[in-house]
Amino acid sequence: MNSKATAKGNTLIICLSPYSGGMEMDAIKLAKLLCNDVNVTLLAQTGYYIDRYYLSHMLDSSITLETVKFRHAFSWSIIRKTRQVLKKHQIKNVIFFGASELRSLYFAFLGRDLNVIVRHGTTKTRIKKSWLHRLIYSCVDCHVAICQHLAENVKVIVPFAKKTQLKVIYPSLRQQPMLEQNQPKDGVIHLLHVGRIADGKGQREAIEACGILYERDIPFELTLVGEMDAKSEKSLQKFIASKSYSSSIHLVGYTTDVDKYYQRAQIFIFPSKGEGLSNSFIEALSYGLICICYENTSFPELQQLGFSFLMAEDQNIEDLKIKLLNAVELLGEVNIPNLQQAHLAIKIFSPEREKAECLDVLQ
Repeated sequence: MNSKATAKGNTLIICLSPYSGGMEMDAIKLAKLLCNDVNVTLLAQTGYYIDRYYLSHMLDSSITLETVKFRHAFSWSIIRKTRQVLKKHQIKNVIFFGASELRSLYFAFLGRDLNVIVRHGTTKTRIKKSWLHRLIYSCVDCHVAICQHLAENVKVIVPFAKKTQLKVIYPSLRQQPMLEQNQPKDGVIHLLHVGRIADGKGQREAIEACGILYERDIPFELTLVGEMDAKSEKSLQKFIASKSYSSSIHLVGYTTDVDKYYQRAQIFIFPSKGEGLSNSFIEALSYGLICICYENTSFPELQQLGFSFLMAEDQNIEDLKIKLLNAVELLGEVNIPNLQQAHLAIKIFSPEREKAECLDVLQ
């Protein structure tokens, strides 16, 4: 256990997801943000992304890692391990990234004086207000949503106990973007999509939209970056191969050096069916790229914060094509990176601001 003195109690960050997407990266990022001010323990699933990341990147950090093996969201293993960790590390604050495992964590928390915070990063559609959900969510002291859109979503979806608060804390950027990189001058439009390869994330829609560039004889390259399993990769590769412009589509998959792709890109195209607040989209804004999305979930909120980007009518692929042509036209009018846009993103999504607001909800 860390020996640092702090006004805040020891804090356990729980993220039991096996994936390597935004939520998992945010859990690691928050642990790093808080560990200089608070004793931080991270509880993750044995053998998966967070566990592997810790072993390769954080062995010399002041963050303590604990792991648990389990097969189902309701698991006696989760209950036993969490109770052991709470006692071993004298935990006062719990920050949970996730949803389904709360059924197990409720029983792990029983009888303990804890400040339980649930962090919400994705839009949910199924209302959880049965008697069982009311019981499970009664242990929550504070719901933290990463944008106003999600705060409104949480109000509708989950039950609140009398003591439960709701706060909005915008996430921070993973790192300071490199803005001095020269943009490509090869006459080719460089487009980028970053996100887990999955239905709803917008890769197929981005590929489809690029058909308008092919029809207009506009040279382009679309790079797709993101984690994928074998089934998703095979399906997407088949879809790419069906296009006449398949040689202009590059499926990179997972990489630890996503920043070099932001530095090379000019246009970020992200026609997802709905996000909480996309890490990759705010990263693209911080790199000063021309950004395109569908008008849904949190994207209108970003424009209200002062960002300028193109929004197509939700799920309208023809309007998305028009917006892509508009973006190409903008390339002749604005400098890439757009430093005004980048500096606004760096200011709003600063680590110092996120850390201060997170410390404020701890006890």
